[in-house]
Amino acid sequence: MSSRRTASLITLGCARNEVDSEELAARLEAAGWSLGDDDPDVIVVNTCGFIDSAKKDSIDTILAATDSGAKVVAAGCMAERYGEQLAEALPEASAVLSFDDYTDIGERLDDVVAGRPLVPHTPRDRRTLLPISPVGRAAAPPAHAIPGHGELPEGLAPASGPRPLRKRMDDGPVASLKLASGCDRRCTFCAIPAFRGAYVSRRPDELLGEAAWLAEHGVRELVLVSENSTSYGKDLGDLRSLEALLPRLAAVEGVERVRVSYLQPAELRPGLLTAIAATKGVAPYFDLSFQHASGTVLRRMRRFGDPRRFLDLLERIRAEAPEAGVRSNFIVGFPGETEAEFAELTDFLQEARLDVIGVFGYSDEEGTEAAGMAGKLDPETVDKRVAALTELAEELTAQRAEERIGTEVEVLIEADLGDGGYEGRAAHQGPEVDGSVTVQGIGLTPGQIVRAVVVDAEGVDLIARIKAGP
Repeated sequence: MSSRRTASLITLGCARNEVDSEELAARLEAAGWSLGDDDPDVIVVNTCGFIDSAKKDSIDTILAATDSGAKVVAAGCMAERYGEQLAEALPEASAVLSFDDYTDIGERLDDVVAGRPLVPHTPRDRRTLLPISPVGRAAAPPAHAIPGHGELPEGLAPASGPRPLRKRMDDGPVASLKLASGCDRRCTFCAIPAFRGAYVSRRPDELLGEAAWLAEHGVRELVLVSENSTSYGKDLGDLRSLEALLPRLAAVEGVERVRVSYLQPAELRPGLLTAIAATKGVAPYFDLSFQHASGTVLRRMRRFGDPRRFLDLLERIRAEAPEAGVRSNFIVGFPGETEAEFAELTDFLQEARLDVIGVFGYSDEEGTEAAGMAGKLDPETVDKRVAALTELAEELTAQRAEERIGTEVEVLIEADLGDGGYEGRAAHQGPEVDGSVTVQGIGLTPGQIVRAVVVDAEGVDLIARIKAGP
């Protein structure tokens, strides 16, 4: 294949998809492809298939990419989930690829450029395809790929030794590190397990090696991602694997901060809570997947908890880390949600003092139990409740930010704004979705962590000045 062939990658959706795109980039370069956005031969769109708005965005992006004159390939979650159905609906795409095509992505794009037709896959429930145990995978590698796992195959890795199965797509000081793929929970509203498969943890040595490689490439903050980080290690035979892994990751040379995301409240064990709250180098940051607060709604979701249990959990977190950051997302208008259940949610939020609150209106997802439930709310009611909860969330999170005025924060500098201003994030703020800190100072550089005092707040964003003296 000519080295002049170039592929461009467009990534949609979550941080897990970003890691998958970096896997595709590494495999493509290893197969002799160049990566670039200028006049590419092929554009690969790594799609999101989680909710209707994300699916629409994926389709719109694919259609827009076809205007470039390049051949367009759909990959990622939506492509995996719908396969031949998506190919039939979008003849503008030259191919629709499954996760199983990732291993040979260079050859698949060769076929696309050469005009060789690729038969789109028939979607399957991937929970039935992948062995649960990494020990079993090592003994008998499965025919079905698990995105974001492993290293470059022998012969493709650099001569200096194995390299993680990824290529950095930017030079920022923050990078996601995928703990696991898939999910074994059966939430009634979620289709992810069916197209992502069973929960499969990555081995600690693999994660530590990738963390060291990322640090060598300028990463100062690692954001641990998976569909459910509190399940890490259960398929390795040790549910305490994550609390053992965190101090080892924080000790990797060059890593200044480790952040854990996607925590299930019902699985947040005391030992893991302490490891996140008190381990040096680990951000006291709790990305808790509450989804609702009413116990009856949560049971219909096949989840656990109620306002009292959630408030007790928040109290335990703040007892160990008073300035901890806490964020969560909530689904409004779930089938059967009454005014009283919605009021339980609003009352909970007024007591919880969360730093960030995401609000989503319920919509049916194909193949989920909730899609067949009775008691569906009309769209106008859902929209009204979303608007009301969003307004409340903005007020409450702004109040929480104001509570931080006068406190000292450690800020990872990410960008120079000019005129003595720098943008970064404090330990209680996750990347992209949790607000930022504007630091007033001189001579700061991206990747540097500085101590600063919060002097003002604008919504969830903070303004701080470098702390004077020791």
